[in-house]
Amino acid sequence: MTDRKLKEKKDRVLEALEQGMTQIHLDARRPGVLVPEKFRAEHHLVLNISYRFDPPDLSVSEWGVRQTLSFGGSRFTVGVPWSALYAVASLATRDFWMFADDMPQELAEAATEKAKLPPMLDPDSEKSNARAVLREVVMEKRSDGDEGPPEQPTAPRRGHLRVVK
Repeated sequence: MTDRKLKEKKDRVLEALEQGMTQIHLDARRPGVLVPEKFRAEHHLVLNISYRFDPPDLSVSEWGVRQTLSFGGSRFTVGVPWSALYAVASLATRDFWMFADDMPQELAEAATEKAKLPPMLDPDSEKSNARAVLREVVMEKRSDGDEGPPEQPTAPRRGHLRVVK
């Protein structure tokens, strides 16, 4: 992986984390990925990361991302090298960044099928909608189906209790 690509991925993750909860999309089959055993064969694993999680051990380094996360109530320290990460989403701002060159073949094939594009998928082509289709395929496979942060109520609700003197 080039230094430029590594820096771009790191910058995007840090930018999203500054805004709040962040999702990273990764291929758990890649070398160096540390996830619970039951997820190691996943070509599209989505992890939620945040500076606010307990314990506060989030690390974003030149190697990749590390954080202790909860999986079904059990804690596990995950490790995601930059080579395994192919998309970043900010749940706070709804920004989404994709690194198509690092996507697993299964997602590229799903996007090709969905768009009925020729087998040579060119995500940078001005003439095709490949990038939009890839994004749609990745977003369809989000693990939690989260639609973003809940909307804030416009007016506070009144309580049902009254003061009686």
